[in-house]
Amino acid sequence: MSNERYVSPLSERYASRQMQYIFSPDKKFKTWRRLWIALAETEKELGLNITEEQIEELKAHAEDINYDVAKEREKVVRHDVMSHVYAYGVQCPKAKGIIHLGATSCYVGDNTDMIIMSEALKLVRKKLLNVIAELAKFAEEQKAQPTLAFTHFQPAQPTTVGKRATLWLQEFEMDLEDLDYVLGSLKLLGSKGTTGTQASFLELFDGDQETIDKIDPMIAEKMGFKACYPVSGQTYSRKVDTRVLNVLAGIAASAHKFSNDIRLLQHLKEIEEPFEKTQIGSSAMAYKRNPMRSERIASLSRYVMIDALNPAITSATQWFERTLDDSANKRLSVPEGFLAIDGILDLCMNVVDGLVVYPKVIEKRLMAELPFMATENIMMDAVKAGGDRQELHEKIRELSMEAGRNVKEKGEDNNLLELIAKDPAFNMTLEELKETMDPSKYVGRAQEQVEAYLKNVIGPLLKANEEELGLKAEITI
Repeated sequence: MSNERYVSPLSERYASRQMQYIFSPDKKFKTWRRLWIALAETEKELGLNITEEQIEELKAHAEDINYDVAKEREKVVRHDVMSHVYAYGVQCPKAKGIIHLGATSCYVGDNTDMIIMSEALKLVRKKLLNVIAELAKFAEEQKAQPTLAFTHFQPAQPTTVGKRATLWLQEFEMDLEDLDYVLGSLKLLGSKGTTGTQASFLELFDGDQETIDKIDPMIAEKMGFKACYPVSGQTYSRKVDTRVLNVLAGIAASAHKFSNDIRLLQHLKEIEEPFEKTQIGSSAMAYKRNPMRSERIASLSRYVMIDALNPAITSATQWFERTLDDSANKRLSVPEGFLAIDGILDLCMNVVDGLVVYPKVIEKRLMAELPFMATENIMMDAVKAGGDRQELHEKIRELSMEAGRNVKEKGEDNNLLELIAKDPAFNMTLEELKETMDPSKYVGRAQEQVEAYLKNVIGPLLKANEEELGLKAEITI
């Protein structure tokens, strides 16, 4: 690698080799050749004068691309598709005259884009499923661990660590639903010519409408797709790119929310992301354990969410049957959106797989707030013992305010239970009050909700996709 040229951090630091190959030139140009073979086969099967010998010659050179020839030719003609048509023809002299027959550049360009986005979505899907599986495991392990819940980042009623994890889990599950819908909707452009009218094929097949109708379905089947878009200009609608990138942005939003919560929990010292023995948290403060992975998730996620605007604006500004102001933008926005989300999901897998929970810290914070949350139960017990509900409510309000002042203004521990025990209106000893301080009494149906969600929703989902599971993410930097 040269240190004198810009290198994308997405390829050097974040994205996996697998995702990088999907968007590599080699993958693109080999797919072009597969498409040219599919077109030639289709035209032969529909009656054009193309020989089996020509088809076999094309297949023999489908993988060994003569890049040097294509590169030199592009310097002359300034056209990437025609340069590769020429290079393929050099290797296949017998088939030279029928390569790209009746097609326009978008036949290889746009169909390849659809194939690549489809394969990339499948890899994203696999990694997303593995994040879901790891989170489900964590939720099951922590389903009964009481913890302080927050609204507005202010202490609220208790929940469990596992229940909180299901909130992250459900958002990723929703992303998977969106991904499956969009992936299932993708079609090929097919071969529709310069403005989408198939005029060139009308000429090639002497106006035989019935035969021309067979071209797109046959190409789609050969390339592993169910269908082609029924109408198009020269390109497939750039609306498709907006749908794909919106799926990635949705995953990024879920990952960002998850990473934010982990960062806050790490500040509270309740839960930490993995921290390696030799990892340095700060160049100045040796004791620090920064949530570096979660911060990186947030950083990359913001990039993906903003990146999704590119296809939307590109789609909105296309002119008639096509313009070329989409090309440079697509070359950046689509691959980089996928490379970034690939890195995000690897980080999510790594973080969830190595989450460290500190129950003693969780319990200490919860117990410091629990007396406030237990006041309703205490009041009900006092009423049962003969107290007046309205009078007790007012006394609890006053004592809670006093205990709150002691904590905030004097820096003392929460002494609400002691204050209640001293008030004869409650007729309860400190020991009796402390018996009410079992956190599990205040988590509602958190554990049962976790169990039901994992059993009824996540379990069947993972069972149906078990062949996709078992991935382990490697974080290199």
